[in-house]
Amino acid sequence: MVKLAVIFYSQTGNVYEMAKTAAREGEDAGAEVRLRKCGELAPPEVVASNEHWAKTAEAMADVREASLDDLEWADALMFGTPTRYGLPTSQLKQFIDTTGQLWAQGRLEDRIMSSFTSTQTSHGGQESTILALNNTFYHWGGIIVGPGYTDPLQYDSEIGNPYGASHISSNGPVGEKNRVAVAIQTKRVVAIARRFAGR
Repeated sequence: MVKLAVIFYSQTGNVYEMAKTAAREGEDAGAEVRLRKCGELAPPEVVASNEHWAKTAEAMADVREASLDDLEWADALMFGTPTRYGLPTSQLKQFIDTTGQLWAQGRLEDRIMSSFTSTQTSHGGQESTILALNNTFYHWGGIIVGPGYTDPLQYDSEIGNPYGASHISSNGPVGEKNRVAVAIQTKRVVAIARRFAGR
């Protein structure tokens, strides 16, 4: 059975919804799945001062924090993050920055890797955030799998791109089209991981 780790950071809940969809779709595709969040770096009083942030933190309270063991365990990794100035969030980057020893020992090589994001606007850094994460995957020796234009939905100008599922928060909460885009990507990740692992 393919092992899929979905690792994410979410501040206001959009990426959390996408990550839950990826986890559910991974299980439906026959994978064993771990859903993991990145630890919060902001002080509790800052989180509490923002209603949406506080509600999201409460909703995610039972989700376990990501560990290096989750990376070693997985055949496939999907990372989700909001964008910060066209880059992944510091919370996800901080977790990635703890992987040096695994990387140096070659213990992250040959895993299937993919990512998804949410931005405020349609040109708010979706592609650059995903491409920035790909830089990490190259260093790890990962095998990057994007959705490509493998489904007609990928041509939808609101959500489709060949890099990874993306959500625009100014258009409203994560909707059905976003979930389908995540599903397309997740099923492709699991299928290629299964093929690569010979399972």
